[in-house]
Amino acid sequence: MKPSALPARVAAGAPRALGGLLPFLRPYRGQMLLAALFLLLAAAATLLFPVALRGLIDAVLSSSGSARSQQLGERFGLLFLVAVGLGLFSAARFYLVSWLGERVTADLRQAVYAHVLEQSPEFFETTPSGEVLSRLTTDTTLVQTVVGSSLSMGLRNAVMGIGALVMLVWTHPQVMLQVGLLILLVVLPATGFGRRVRQLSRASQDRIADTSALAAERLDAIVVVQSFTAQAREAARFGEATEQAFLVAVRRSRWRALLVAFVIIASSALLLWALYQGSQAVLAGRMSAGELGQTVFYALILAGAVAVLGEVYGDLLRAAGATERLMELLSARSPISSPTDPLPAQSPAGGSRVALQALTFHYPSRPGQAALQQVTLEVEPGETIALVGASGAGKSTLFQLLLRGYDPDQGRILLDGQPIDRLALDELRQRIGIVPQDAVLFSGTALDNIRYGRPEASDAEVKAAARAAFAHDFIEALPQGYDSFLGERGVRLSGGQRQRIAIARALLKNPPLLLLDEATSALDAESEHMVQAALDAARRKRTTLVIAHRLSTVQQADRIVVLDQGRIVEQGRHADLMAAGGVYARMASLQLLP
Repeated sequence: MKPSALPARVAAGAPRALGGLLPFLRPYRGQMLLAALFLLLAAAATLLFPVALRGLIDAVLSSSGSARSQQLGERFGLLFLVAVGLGLFSAARFYLVSWLGERVTADLRQAVYAHVLEQSPEFFETTPSGEVLSRLTTDTTLVQTVVGSSLSMGLRNAVMGIGALVMLVWTHPQVMLQVGLLILLVVLPATGFGRRVRQLSRASQDRIADTSALAAERLDAIVVVQSFTAQAREAARFGEATEQAFLVAVRRSRWRALLVAFVIIASSALLLWALYQGSQAVLAGRMSAGELGQTVFYALILAGAVAVLGEVYGDLLRAAGATERLMELLSARSPISSPTDPLPAQSPAGGSRVALQALTFHYPSRPGQAALQQVTLEVEPGETIALVGASGAGKSTLFQLLLRGYDPDQGRILLDGQPIDRLALDELRQRIGIVPQDAVLFSGTALDNIRYGRPEASDAEVKAAARAAFAHDFIEALPQGYDSFLGERGVRLSGGQRQRIAIARALLKNPPLLLLDEATSALDAESEHMVQAALDAARRKRTTLVIAHRLSTVQQADRIVVLDQGRIVEQGRHADLMAAGGVYARMASLQLLP
């Protein structure tokens, strides 16, 4: 599930921070009401114990002989029935609340993950993936603890504490008026302790997220780390981050320990005060022994409830920090979204027409440096355009804008005559296929990775695409063929093999516009020749934009577009550009088509 609206910033205070969970709890009102009913029944059974105990004591002291024996049996039978009710009601409450905690946590994780997948690349420029993973795991686990356990315990003890207090006030109003004033003296300082615990809980979660982000980044680049023999340095860096997280956690634990100590000492003082006053009343003849036993039991319930509420309050404070972080993540809004009234979909035959009209663009993280400046380009259906230029010239940026990872600051892009910002995002991206230079594979089988391009494709279609990308033979040679597990990010394959599977995935999608970011860079000369032939055949059926690093790729293009510092400085056929002796000719003569 996904809540329709969430606050941009959760306000301070544990109850208000935890209010962000309400959209996730609301669909399960029935289970919540049933759990609340069993909670009240369990609390009522507990509160009946002192009444039954009072009757037992007074019956024993006031009767004799066979009557005493009979009353004793009846009273113990009543106590047993109360115990049975308490056990059954508590078990039902525990199951329902545990189910609710697991269900809400699963929904919350799903909502956060689905929301993050909708974010634009701008979001990931500032939010490390390790931090997102920390929120998906550590923070949601804290929320699960609260919803599935602590919150229920807190409510149960709050009900029992209030019930015990009401019974004590009803039976001994003068004594409990004094106790009520003492309770205020407990609650007010505890609130001050709690505010500090909550601040440190949020800081602790942030430090844990820092360590997760650091570890995820280094593990993704483990080959580089090991090649530079940086294991010891990275272990030390992770150790420093972990130590910082530990120090903050220790400070949080210290303040929480002070909170717990204060609550236990104060509640014990309340209990002893009630016992002292009750003992004085028995000695003065104002109270029977049974009434004293009842009072002692209610005082124990009240003291125990206050002590547990102190513990629960600490859990709530910690979960409030985690909830804040999750709600902040859910409140992030992508600047890229589908229009409310998208244009109707088109299915062009023979490739898409692309028009770039005076594009100017700055990356949000580099507002002072233009990645593209006044770029204008017309691409006809079925045409193959090679984009060349030095690193940072703006080639990959054009691909990002075509896929609407970003919107241009000025100008617009038309796809088959339609502005792409007027198309539904899914519709736009279905019409575009991309093969990145760094071929991305998922931890699944070869069949799954190719079919990712078109999930409904049959096995025969998947194998046809693999043959077209010259991947079929090496896949069949794997231990389980197409069902072979490729490892995380395809680590069990060579770079060239990963690239051919990525090409097969794009070919299976069969889009009218194909974006190739040096799709053959990891292939040897023989494999490149074969795959190039397959791509040439594929290009005749669609429009293709190629970021080219090799002369062999460039020479086969219908047109070459040369980018330099975000501007188009030349375009034409290979021979014409060589004859012009400009930027392209210099790069080609030096074999520097980066």
